[in-house]
Amino acid sequence: MQHLSKTQIKWVRSLQQKKFRDAEGMFVAEGKKCVEDLQAGFELVLLVTNENATTTEIEQMSSLRTPQGIIGVFRKPNITFHLSPDDTQLLLVLDGVQDPGNLGTIIRTCDWFGIHDILCSRDTADCYNPKVVQATMGALARVRIHYVDNLTQVLSEYQAAGYPIYGTLLDGKNMYAADSIPSKNKSIIVMGNEGNGISPEVRELITHPLFIPPYPTNVPTSESLNVSIATAIVLAEFRRNITP
Repeated sequence: MQHLSKTQIKWVRSLQQKKFRDAEGMFVAEGKKCVEDLQAGFELVLLVTNENATTTEIEQMSSLRTPQGIIGVFRKPNITFHLSPDDTQLLLVLDGVQDPGNLGTIIRTCDWFGIHDILCSRDTADCYNPKVVQATMGALARVRIHYVDNLTQVLSEYQAAGYPIYGTLLDGKNMYAADSIPSKNKSIIVMGNEGNGISPEVRELITHPLFIPPYPTNVPTSESLNVSIATAIVLAEFRRNITP
């Protein structure tokens, strides 16, 4: 295997930045399992190991504190998204989730619960950010991520097509109350920003506001849940109620 050139090393390192990932249409993953899993869904363009790079060079290209010795450069896919009124899938929508670790965990959780598509506002973290990719543990190969310019417009169209839109709000209905969760797919779940929650314009489109109650309900507790934890709780409850 031919040793990497200085130009290639610099190129791989540059992909840690979004502007270069967008310009090149590439992203980076690290670690044997993550790189292997991603090959099921993405084209591997370059594989970096100790056979074509020194340990020092791998450290220079790595975004991890403790490099794992394997780096894969993958081509970003060109995917389109269209949800028709006849579709019956459960769709997750992220409104401004900005922490890469949260986004990666949410993608991994969606993979576990059989959510195949996530719709994101433009201010949601980049799913090809190295921190996101690592946190997904390969789930990015099985969950499609779609970014839209006008989330409000898209949700309005789905609402008009008959999709119920669920969202977690502090003034929502107890999620565990009877009939809070549908028994069938064809639903949209919206999760909001870490600090501000669901944006006001999107909040107006929520047809079924939900609340995850603390326990016990009559004592002081944390102000809110981490968005990735809240997403896992909501998806688990939807999957528990939806008839196969």
